[in-house]
Amino acid sequence: KNPVTSLENWNITSFYNEFVSFSTCFFNSFPEGNECIKANVKSCGECIQVGAKCGWCTDPEFLKQGEATSTRCDELESLRKRGCGAAKVENPRGSQRVLKNTPVTNRNKGADKLKPEDITQIQPQKLTLSLRSGEPQSFNLKFKRAEDYPIDLYYLMDLSFSMKDDLENVKNLGTQLMLEMAKITSDFRIGFGSFVEKTVMPYISTTPAKLLNPCTGDQNCTSPFSYKNVLKLTSNGRKFNTLVGQQQISGNLDSPEGGFDAIMQVAVCGDDIGWRNVTRLLVFSTDAGFHFAGDGKLGGIVLPNDGKCHLENNMYTMSHYYDYPSIAHLVQKLSDNNIQTIFAVTEEFQPVYKELKNLIPKSAVGTLSANSSNVINLIIDAYNSLSSEVILENSKLPDGVTITYQSRCKNGVIGEGEMGRKCSNISIGDEVSFTISITTKQCPKMGKSETIKIKPLGFTEEVEIALNFICECDCHKDGIKNSEICHNGNGTFECGACRCNDGRIGRQCECSTNEVTSEDLDKNCRKDNGTDICSNNGDCVCGTCECKKRENPEERYSGKFCECDNFNCDRSNNKLCGGHGRCECRVCICDTNWTGSACDCSLGTTTCLASNKQICNGRGTCECGTCKCTDPKFQGPTCEICPTCPGVCTEHKECVQCRAFGTGEKKDTCERDCSYFNLIMVKHRNELPQPGQAFPLMHCKERDADDCWFYYTYAVNNNTEKEVHVVEKPDCPEGPDIIPIVAGVVAGIVLIGLALLLIWKLLMIIHDRREFAKFEKEKMNAKWDTGENPIYKSAVTTVVNPKYEGK
Repeated sequence: KNPVTSLENWNITSFYNEFVSFSTCFFNSFPEGNECIKANVKSCGECIQVGAKCGWCTDPEFLKQGEATSTRCDELESLRKRGCGAAKVENPRGSQRVLKNTPVTNRNKGADKLKPEDITQIQPQKLTLSLRSGEPQSFNLKFKRAEDYPIDLYYLMDLSFSMKDDLENVKNLGTQLMLEMAKITSDFRIGFGSFVEKTVMPYISTTPAKLLNPCTGDQNCTSPFSYKNVLKLTSNGRKFNTLVGQQQISGNLDSPEGGFDAIMQVAVCGDDIGWRNVTRLLVFSTDAGFHFAGDGKLGGIVLPNDGKCHLENNMYTMSHYYDYPSIAHLVQKLSDNNIQTIFAVTEEFQPVYKELKNLIPKSAVGTLSANSSNVINLIIDAYNSLSSEVILENSKLPDGVTITYQSRCKNGVIGEGEMGRKCSNISIGDEVSFTISITTKQCPKMGKSETIKIKPLGFTEEVEIALNFICECDCHKDGIKNSEICHNGNGTFECGACRCNDGRIGRQCECSTNEVTSEDLDKNCRKDNGTDICSNNGDCVCGTCECKKRENPEERYSGKFCECDNFNCDRSNNKLCGGHGRCECRVCICDTNWTGSACDCSLGTTTCLASNKQICNGRGTCECGTCKCTDPKFQGPTCEICPTCPGVCTEHKECVQCRAFGTGEKKDTCERDCSYFNLIMVKHRNELPQPGQAFPLMHCKERDADDCWFYYTYAVNNNTEKEVHVVEKPDCPEGPDIIPIVAGVVAGIVLIGLALLLIWKLLMIIHDRREFAKFEKEKMNAKWDTGENPIYKSAVTTVVNPKYEGK
């Protein structure tokens, strides 16, 4: 992994770490072997306990020479391939049977009143499962929270001196709580109990005189006590008010109280408390902490709490004898008796009791006001919180048995793992379901049946499940003891094989364990008197070779001397016997229509048929299912492709253009129409494939719409895949720079204009000169008349000034 570059960087620790890392990766990369083969079982009963995939072949003729009895146990598909018919395979399956399946109760409030035992919230109630090792058995459990379900509520109150003002508010709790709970159920009962502390000196007083009145000053208090059952559960709220009103406050020295003693007695003294098989609520009200197991040593009490009822005249009489219970002990007893606990405690002790709540399933914590004035609202809220959640629990499971849950709650919410045990936000009348799977990994001793129970926490209803274990095959009961087949009665012939008596071994129990290593017997296991025992592929047992097993369950040694195997035959395409035959004693036995040493030559011609129903298009012969084209110009699966024939380049031009350059007529349908070849781009033309390769190719040169030439080759390779190599840059003619072109054009236009102007000017001069010459000529030829014009008048008028005197 990290090559060593110098000796200074090398040390044995780093090398070892690298080696372990490599080894773990390397060996974990191999698939696990066949568990049925690995188990090396000797009987059908042992086989079916290995796993659900394992079966046992009972055919007496099933085993080949050299194969051990344990090879009768294999995966079902492997047994079928080895020639064991389905009727000869022992493969018992698990089953289930529902014994009691009363539907959940659909009952509305105000309907006819039912007895608690007539209300069903969980279905089914009783069933039997037959379990086979490794095969889970699953069933559905339905839970529906019933309308108007009866409730028993026991109010357990701390009567130490600090709770004096709370007692005044609790005195009227009975009738008020009755009115509120009537909105939830028409069948409600309430009870009351109180507690202070153990009646031993260190807890309640420093002197015996304080026992009568433990309070200070002129306060009148009752004698201390551990727990008192003041009122058995009753539907009479006024009686509750009367008896609670008669209670008096007591006192003790330390702040923690003996509430755990009281909770234990309330849980286990069902008859004294009056619990029914209905919803059971215990309200625990205090403003202090609690003592727990071990604290009794302060009073010299060392015996652990026994978890039993010790009420005499409604008083707990063994508080001085037994220690406080532990939290775990309380959890067990509350769960066993289906009691849901509500801790009504003051703000100061909220953190402590919230931690306690996390340890006690189906419990809640509410904040009690300083004088308990909010206790009714606290109880209602806590009850709604507890009843809106269902959590399944099961009794102790037998060794090797596991159970899993999957919940299907409201709004299609599915829970797995631990969340599969519960559903939340359940309203009255809502129905949820659970899928429960039970699996065993082994048979219990003597195959004894077991019973487990599953129930929702806080509810008395439960599902009873009887577990029966499949530890033997059906053919076991037909076994013949001391059968003659098993070497003169040295074993029981059952399920097609001998199960040897103690001290006997061999396929027919023909040997004693004392004879196994005899040299004379070993001679029978050497082929041709050679030195190798069982060809080094097996063990000599009772003079008979029992071949070794391979890690791969499909690979086996066989033969009298284990000289044969089924995995060292010729291969084709990395498949044993080409995947068209089986390997027997290192020789391929080919399937029908296949031949060759590796069964890789097909005798059929269907793969050589062309679309015109001709074999190889009439251009070749069919050999081993493949066309051999006689004309080297043609190739392909049926000699249908001619890469060098005329028209090939034009045929593929548009597809090459759109695939390589994204242009051309097929650029919009390129992905659909032009994905039939593999495109390889090259930078220069000299990188294109050249003629002379193992397969023909065609060099193509095509022109696009921009007068650019692009170059490519088209070929079909030896795997009949079409390949196109394209030069990535087309060859376009180089054009002049636009500015010189424009300048040249402008200059040309100017010169042409000037030339035209000069020609016009020259023509005009010549024309004018000709006209002037003509005028002169005519002028010279003209003969004018010299007489005066009779109508001519001179333009000059002479006027004489009369004043002019000539001076």
